[in-house]
Amino acid sequence: MKALLKNIYAVCALLALGLPALASSHREAPLIADDPLADNVDVYAFRSPNPSNTITLIATYVPLQLPQGGPNYFSFGENIRYEIHIDNDASKPGDEIIYRVTFTMENEDPTTFFNIRLGKQNLKMSYTLFRSDNGGKTFIPIIVNRPVPPTNIGERSISSPVGLNTTFQQLVDRNTLFAATGERVYVGPADDPFFVDLGGVFDLGDLPRQNGQARDGLACKNVSAIAIQVPIGFLLKKGAPKTPTSILDPNYVIGVWASASRQQIRTLGQGNEEYSGPWVQVSRLGMPLTNEAVIPIGDKDYWNSLTPYQELADTKLDAHFYNPELGLYMDDDLFGGAVPALAPLRIQRKSLGSFDFGNGKDGLYALKGSAAVAGTALDDAVFGTLLLPGPGKPRSVDLWPIFHTGVPNVRPYQLATGKNGNPLAAGKPFINNFLPNGGDMLRLNMAVPPTPRNSPNFSSLGIIDAAVRGLTQAPYNNSSKLEFIPNMDGFPNGRRLEDDVTRIELQAVSGIALAAIGLWYDDYTAGGSPVTQDLINVLTYTTGVEKNDLDFRPKFPYVALPHAGDSDCGGTLFSSLKGGNTDASFMGMERGSSSSTGIVQVINYPNPFTRSTTIRFRLDNDGEAQLAVFDQQGKLLATLLQGDQVAGEQEVVFNSAQLPAGIYYARLTTGQGMQVVKMYKQ
Repeated sequence: MKALLKNIYAVCALLALGLPALASSHREAPLIADDPLADNVDVYAFRSPNPSNTITLIATYVPLQLPQGGPNYFSFGENIRYEIHIDNDASKPGDEIIYRVTFTMENEDPTTFFNIRLGKQNLKMSYTLFRSDNGGKTFIPIIVNRPVPPTNIGERSISSPVGLNTTFQQLVDRNTLFAATGERVYVGPADDPFFVDLGGVFDLGDLPRQNGQARDGLACKNVSAIAIQVPIGFLLKKGAPKTPTSILDPNYVIGVWASASRQQIRTLGQGNEEYSGPWVQVSRLGMPLTNEAVIPIGDKDYWNSLTPYQELADTKLDAHFYNPELGLYMDDDLFGGAVPALAPLRIQRKSLGSFDFGNGKDGLYALKGSAAVAGTALDDAVFGTLLLPGPGKPRSVDLWPIFHTGVPNVRPYQLATGKNGNPLAAGKPFINNFLPNGGDMLRLNMAVPPTPRNSPNFSSLGIIDAAVRGLTQAPYNNSSKLEFIPNMDGFPNGRRLEDDVTRIELQAVSGIALAAIGLWYDDYTAGGSPVTQDLINVLTYTTGVEKNDLDFRPKFPYVALPHAGDSDCGGTLFSSLKGGNTDASFMGMERGSSSSTGIVQVINYPNPFTRSTTIRFRLDNDGEAQLAVFDQQGKLLATLLQGDQVAGEQEVVFNSAQLPAGIYYARLTTGQGMQVVKMYKQ
C-alpha cells in the first residue's frame, strides 16, 4: 500500500510541478459589465516571499484591457472609491482596517490626440491612498497625489526621446514607494495575473476543451492593480501577541475583500459629467469565482451590492453553496453526461458507503445531534447550526465554510492521517483560517510561513498539494502532529498569484476537501486504499490552462509588467496574415503567400517576452513541417517541431530562460514555403 501511495503522490507532484501556477470576476454581473472602471477583477492576499514578515495585498480592476486600446486607454476612474478591506477580529462583524484609493486625471497637452508626446502625458492619473484603522469612521492620507504609470502604449511613447524617454520597468520602480505609515505600494497597470480558458468555461463547461485546443483567454490582457505590502504587525487585531503561538494561531487570521463604490447620482452635461449623493457599493470581490461561477445571473447584481457581513445574514444566497449549480454537471444521475469535460470530477453519492453529497441530498445531516459529532465542529454546542443547518443542504460542511467562514482546526477538519478510518476523529492538524463573522472573503492565517517560489516543493495546487503530501508523503504522513507542510500558505488559505484557483475550486466542488478529512470517494472499500481511481481522476484533472502567460516577478509588486500596445499582443501581425515574412532579409528568405505556402498565420505571444513565449501557427494542409528558432547570426538554437503535421492551428512554447536578451527568429517551413517571425526577449 505504501508503494501505491508513493506512486500516486509522484504522479500528483509531477503534475503540480510541471504545470506551475477562470477569470474570477471579469464582467461577471450585468450592471457592472456596463461600468468597467469600477469592476473588481481579482483579489490576492499572501505571506510575502520577501520580506516574509509582510503580507501582500493585491486588488485588480478594469478587466480585459487590450494593450492597443487607445486613444482613450483604460485606467482607474475618477469619482470611484477603490477599497481593500481587512477583518482581523472574529469577535465582531465588520472591517477593522480599510485602504482606500481615489484618483484624479490631468491632460498635460490637450492639443494632441496622442496620449504621450514630447514628455507630456494625457489621461494622466494621480492617486491618494488613505488608511482607516477604525472600520471606516475616519481615514488618514498616507500617500498624496502620486502619479500612476501610464498605459504601456509602445516603444516610441515610452522609451524614445519623443515620448517619455524611459523604460516601463523604470516607471514601475519609480512609482513603487513607501507610504508615510510604512507600507510599500504600487498602483498602476499590470499584466492580468489570472489565467483561464474563458472561451471554454463559458461554452457550457467545455473545460478542458474537448478538441484539445485550450487557450488562456486572459493572455495579452492587462488590468489596473493596487498592490500594498503590509508588515504583519500592522494587520493584527488589537491586543494580539506579536509572536504567534503556532502556525494555526487564530489571532493571526484575517479576512480580505475589495470593493468599488460610486456616488448614487450621475448627471451628464455637454462634454462633462457630475456625481452627487451618497456612496453606493457597485462591485466587490473576495474568493475567486464566487459571483462568476456560483451566483446565478438573477442574483449577481444584488450580490455585488452587499458587504460580506450583510451576505452572511442573507440565507437566500446560501442555497447556491449548499447545492452548487456546478454540482449538477458533476453528477451522472443529473447532467454530468452532458458536460464530458468535467467527467473526472464526480460528486460523491455514497461516501463511506452511505453519505450522499449530491445536490438536494443530506450529506452529513443524519449525524446531527448524535454522539458521533459531540465535541466536533458539527456539534450545535460548538458552532451552533452553521455547518449542519438542515436537511437537503449537503455542501454545508465543506463548500459553504470554505467560502463563508474559513476552516477551523477542530474535528473533523483535520487530515485523515492519524484518524484510523474514522473521519470524525482527531487527525493531523492542517489549517486554521476560521473567521466566522463575515461572508465571502479571502481568509488568511498570517502565521503560516511562505513556501519559497524556487523550491521544488512549490505547487500551484496550494492546499490540495499540501493535503496530498500530508496524507501520502513521508515524513508528513508518519505523524499526526502539527507541522508545516509545503503550500499550506496556498489557496484557499489566502491566495498567491501562482495558485491555480480554477482547478482547485472545481476539485473542491467534486469533494476533494471531504476526501482529505477521510470521507473517501464512492469507489473506496473498507480495508482498501483510499487512493482510488475516483480520487486519482480528481487529483489529475486539468483545465488545460495552468500558468500565467508571463512569469511573475521575484520582488514586490510581483505582478508582471503590462503588455505593450505595439507588441504582438496588440494584434496579429498583418504581414503574417498575408503569408509574409516579418523580417524578409533574414538569411535571404523570401516572402511567401497564404495560398502557396499552406501557412495562414505565424505569430508569437507575448512579444516582447522575458522567459518564454508561445508560437502559434495554422496550416491549410496536412504535411511535413519544421519549426525552428535562430539567433541574429542565423545559428540554430532549437528545433521545436519536426515531421508530419495535421492541418489546423497549433501552439508550441519556446523556453528562453537560459538565453540573453535580444532578437530571435522563429522559422516555420513546409513543403511549399516558409515564414519567419521576429521575437524580442527582454
